[in-house]
Amino acid sequence: MDDPLLQEQTPTEYFKDLIDAALARQQLRANELTAYYLVNLLCRFMRPDGRIPFADDTHEPLALRLGRALESGGLEQRARLRNVGDFSLFMSGFFSDSFRRRTIDVDYYKSMGEYAYGSLSRRDEDAFCEVFAELARKFVGFTDVLSDVSERTAMASNADLLRLYEKWLRTGSARDGQRLVDRGIVPNSSVGSRFVQ
Repeated sequence: MDDPLLQEQTPTEYFKDLIDAALARQQLRANELTAYYLVNLLCRFMRPDGRIPFADDTHEPLALRLGRALESGGLEQRARLRNVGDFSLFMSGFFSDSFRRRTIDVDYYKSMGEYAYGSLSRRDEDAFCEVFAELARKFVGFTDVLSDVSERTAMASNADLLRLYEKWLRTGSARDGQRLVDRGIVPNSSVGSRFVQ
């Protein structure tokens, strides 16, 4: 007897369902090819060895990686720019909460990613120039989509909920407030961020 809760899905199908649902929840309209690009991005980052693609470059500052990409030419430039854009988008979407404990914040990754994708969008001979243009134009929105996917696929602990509540207290973000409500916690909007609850 088949268990209806267990279904066979390829990683591509799994991530497509998650991306489509996240786009709907975030109310972000995306070209079908751009949505599929996001699916493939997640598939590229899902590796059995747990390594992040192009991790050998991760110890080099992103600005230097972007500079090297711009100095190179042809296919190498395209590959390097794409790596900077993809890495920035993935890190901003999946690990944005970890940036609050670092000297470099999520805006740095946003700037680098937007610039890399924007540079790729100006290459008319590239079949993906429209995809890269949309990724550059809606970088923050796509970051929210990947954050949504990250939250839906991660196990939420009490510590995660506390961090989310503290973040909501600091920022007053409607999105974070709704995430708390979805988890059964009603944020008290009458209390300002300077008060401890």
